[in-house]
Amino acid sequence: MPTAETSPAGSGKEPHGAISLTHPGRVYWPDAGITKQDLADYYAIVWPRITPFIVDRPLALLRCPEGIGGPRFFQKNTWKGMNAHILTLNDPTENADAHLIGIHDFDGLMGLVQSATLEIHPWGASPDDWEKPDELIIDLDPGDGVGWEAIVTAAREVRKRLSLFGLAAFAKTSGGKGLHVVVPLKPEADWDMAKSFSQTLAREMASDSPERYVATISKAKRHGKILLDYLRNQRGATSVAPYSTRARAGAPISMPVAWTELDSLTGAAQFTVSDILERPASFHTDPWKDFNTARRPITAAMLSTDHS
Repeated sequence: MPTAETSPAGSGKEPHGAISLTHPGRVYWPDAGITKQDLADYYAIVWPRITPFIVDRPLALLRCPEGIGGPRFFQKNTWKGMNAHILTLNDPTENADAHLIGIHDFDGLMGLVQSATLEIHPWGASPDDWEKPDELIIDLDPGDGVGWEAIVTAAREVRKRLSLFGLAAFAKTSGGKGLHVVVPLKPEADWDMAKSFSQTLAREMASDSPERYVATISKAKRHGKILLDYLRNQRGATSVAPYSTRARAGAPISMPVAWTELDSLTGAAQFTVSDILERPASFHTDPWKDFNTARRPITAAMLSTDHS
């Protein structure tokens, strides 16, 4: 479990770590004026909420040493000179030199900030069982010409179809253009089952409403439609974490939201680092508070049942 002192998000009692940031005034999001120190302060506020999604599991990182306007690279393995509070995780199926990245506590998260990590992308499984995912993700990625209302409608349809199998669904903004529907799982099914289940759901939605949805990555087929991206649900794939910042203009956040909030939102990049820093008390309610208790398994019977 995390070792840093924690308090409820937005309580004003943020954790205090051992890391002193170098160049805390370095600007990472010039348009929003967000610095490295601001990023650290933001993660201190959301630490109690983000913890279960990024601690003690493999992480991929989007690092931008010069901010969002400079070079960026997607880091899946450890690197020379890595902060001492960032962990090395060994994937049992890879060779001994393929070390993955992880953190165990708040100091680890601050190590990521110190390393110019502007996005955190966890695996859908933990080292407790590398081969059995503990979440399922359907990424609703809109093509050109798709309005926000259509994305919300798609998310609700995914939720409805999942409910037919007794699976709970939680929504979050992507911090980009779309929504993510996330399913908490008991880690009993393997990766092949998880991918097969999500693939079937996506393909059936696309078959039922071909004018609205596609389940193929091909950009030529996506104009005016929503891609139901199920490919996050395979071994080694990652998806941006709840509460992670995005390396995009405005310093947006991939923000968990209640289903009842969706109609009042204006877009997937609505929530920003500045919002939380300026109004931390508004962050008190947790729309995903039941995420862990809602876990259910994917079963073999689900794979042979119609998802509509």
